[in-house]
Amino acid sequence: MSDGRPSSQPTALITGAAAGIGAAFARALAQEGYRLVLVDRDGEALRAVAGALPAECELMTADLTVDGEVARVEERCAEGLDLLVNNAGFGHPTGFLDTPVEAETAMSRLQIEAVLRCTLAALPPMIERGSGGVINTASVLGFFPSSTYAATKAWVISFSRSAAVKTRPRNVAVTALCPGFTRTDFHGSAGMNMSGIPRFLWLEPDFLVARALRDSRRGKALSVPGWRYKIIVVLARLLPMRLIDLVLTRTGRRPVVGRAGGPS
Repeated sequence: MSDGRPSSQPTALITGAAAGIGAAFARALAQEGYRLVLVDRDGEALRAVAGALPAECELMTADLTVDGEVARVEERCAEGLDLLVNNAGFGHPTGFLDTPVEAETAMSRLQIEAVLRCTLAALPPMIERGSGGVINTASVLGFFPSSTYAATKAWVISFSRSAAVKTRPRNVAVTALCPGFTRTDFHGSAGMNMSGIPRFLWLEPDFLVARALRDSRRGKALSVPGWRYKIIVVLARLLPMRLIDLVLTRTGRRPVVGRAGGPS
């Protein structure tokens, strides 16, 4: 789809596709007949995921914290897609006062700048032909002022909702996916101990992706899979900020929903 026009086989680009939620998106979209452009910094894991899929896959090994690497993916987005899934991301096991500023700025580049650049590159061809969608992986944590990770996800939510208002009249959906705790390797790779999290709070990646795709196709700007997280988001909007701050202070550095939904 180098000319930005639709073809008989839709194309989806997924970042952070080598594991977790990104790999679940790849599986779901492959089953639906999409041609996939899979992006991840772990080329070996990316090839393993692609090898197990019943779909044509284009692989891009790229570290989206590096400007030149983002530019390559940005250019591919501009060639024309039916669906863009901005999913790559990571968290820190330490609070921002104990985290090197270089690590914090790398997280911001990945979870803010790369999302912005890829979305803005992908939207014009979609808007021109009047169809397409963007799903940006945020987090339930984005509704709580608890960390720099939460701040990046709050940005994703706000940006996606704002973009959705502008693109909806052209039949293009922009959706912020807000996971809660999801069974991926995200927490382990970030060095987070999740043993104390109640079982009922955990979601499966395939369930999460199915809800995200459904909500995107319905034109929803916000997708919050799972009834327990819908309740949490409502409470985050209704409770006084002073009360939320008090709860966050008493429960430690991050709230129970704080390490929610790792992408890759």
